[in-house]
Amino acid sequence: MTAIDPVTLTVLQNGLQQVCNEMDLAFSRAAFSPVIAEANDRSDGIYHRDTGALIAQGDLGLPVFVGTMQDSTKAVLGKIAAGETAPPEDGDIYIVNDPYLGGTHLMDVRFVMPFFHEGALFAWLANTGHWPDIGGAVPGGFSANATEVEQEGLRLPPVKLFKRGRMDPEIYAIIMSNIRIAEQRIGDVKAQAAALTVGARRLTAMIERYGKTTVDQAIEELRGRAAQRMRAKIATIPDGVYTGEAFVDSDGVVDEPLRIALTVTKQGEELNFDLSGSSPPCLGPMNSVIATTRSSIYLAMKHIFPEVPINAGTFEPLKTRDPEGTFLYAHYPRPVSGCAAEVSQRIAEAVFAALVKAIPDRVTAAPAGTSGNFALGGFDPARGRSFVMYQISGGGYGGSAEQDGLTNGCSTIGISKTPPIEVTEQIYPVLFDRYALREGSGGAGMKRGGFGVDYRLTLRRGEARASFVMDHGRVGPPGAFGGQDGATNEVRVIRDGAVQIPKHLSKDQGIAIKAGDSVEVSTPGGGGFGEPFARPLEAVCRDVRRGYYTPAQAEILFGVVLDPATQEVDGAATVARRRGA
Repeated sequence: MTAIDPVTLTVLQNGLQQVCNEMDLAFSRAAFSPVIAEANDRSDGIYHRDTGALIAQGDLGLPVFVGTMQDSTKAVLGKIAAGETAPPEDGDIYIVNDPYLGGTHLMDVRFVMPFFHEGALFAWLANTGHWPDIGGAVPGGFSANATEVEQEGLRLPPVKLFKRGRMDPEIYAIIMSNIRIAEQRIGDVKAQAAALTVGARRLTAMIERYGKTTVDQAIEELRGRAAQRMRAKIATIPDGVYTGEAFVDSDGVVDEPLRIALTVTKQGEELNFDLSGSSPPCLGPMNSVIATTRSSIYLAMKHIFPEVPINAGTFEPLKTRDPEGTFLYAHYPRPVSGCAAEVSQRIAEAVFAALVKAIPDRVTAAPAGTSGNFALGGFDPARGRSFVMYQISGGGYGGSAEQDGLTNGCSTIGISKTPPIEVTEQIYPVLFDRYALREGSGGAGMKRGGFGVDYRLTLRRGEARASFVMDHGRVGPPGAFGGQDGATNEVRVIRDGAVQIPKHLSKDQGIAIKAGDSVEVSTPGGGGFGEPFARPLEAVCRDVRRGYYTPAQAEILFGVVLDPATQEVDGAATVARRRGA
């Protein structure tokens, strides 16, 4: 076989990526739910016809789905091979959300479609969309107190929702009979299917232009090159054993922290990740399925080496020991609603904590590390219909050797953004009284952490139930090399003027509120990097002028004394303060 030339290889690499990007855009543009249409909580990809291995995933999709969608596609293939699911035909689309079959939590619903070219199976196209409700104990699916997966919602094995291009009305009826606001789901279902159809058209055009053999050859070459590039990056890390840890506030049932204990062994061009020292399986919904656990490691390494392209080859040098017997390898019927949105970010945080010691020029202090999952479900009397609102929020990123952390960044695991508050207020009976930067929340350091956000939302009419699955409420995101921790996550529910703080700080479910009651959320800032007293004076003064820190905080945190009248640095007092510390 003639070697593929570099120009054609580059064109096909970008072409495969563009197919996925167009699927992402089509999905968001056609979706009904704001969590998909505005927040972009979705992802699309192309997978190998025989193994389900990742070929390409969109730049605009959630990184945490990189590994899990590969595993869920493999699970579909396994069910087909075992005769438990009907074999694929042109126009079929399988639906699956079972977290134990390469999934995340039940709200992340996957569509998997066989792609045929000239009558032969060429690849699989798959996507994931976060449905705003999937049934279960509370609206939105984030049951903070669940003790078994059935309490979290409807669990679907791989079944054909579309058969030869037509949706199966009986399967659709079963799904709709088990979820809230079912009449609104058809918009998301059709958008999810349409995105795959767009991908099929674009992939067909590519194959017809370059030929099946050339595209197949490019896919194999790109996989090998991705593995080669990741090995080259790993080779720059000094050989050795590095440890990191992170803590989940609680499991939502037992008010005790869960420990993630990670040992990373670097030898040659491979990294080995061992999480076997982590806490045992928990009662509540903060267990993580193995697909999410592995994917959390992959996305952490993608943060560290963003220039390495993503396909199955990227993961080959990353070896993970299955952490059996811990809460990071959940088996049925362990509840898992917090695994993708929260536990995954603690796993990534442990990776950062381990490798920042080895490559401090590449790794940051800990980011906010929570998606701020807030679900509100109730009845809107003005419109005469029920609703389920799902809110996510940003936080601060950790400082690095080169710069301060990003403020109000998306979660570590994705690129999902907070839906515009104007859109949320139009669709749901709520009013945002405040949405602002959370001053002072970034951890102090030579390079400080970024800041979180602070918002207050009031129910305008009717009644509703509020649920939260967040994290970093007990301890803020850790700093690195002497940097201080970022501020903790805070949740306050104001009912009849009285303030209620959840027992588990960042987790609770089914809190009844009525018109006029409010919810306040303050998200974490990122950890600081380096000693705070080493921060340049001009940087501290700039932060004070912008209102990020008060003069009193500048003195306490950074050892910079400002003249009360001029707000200029008092040089003598600052020198004395910093030396005295």
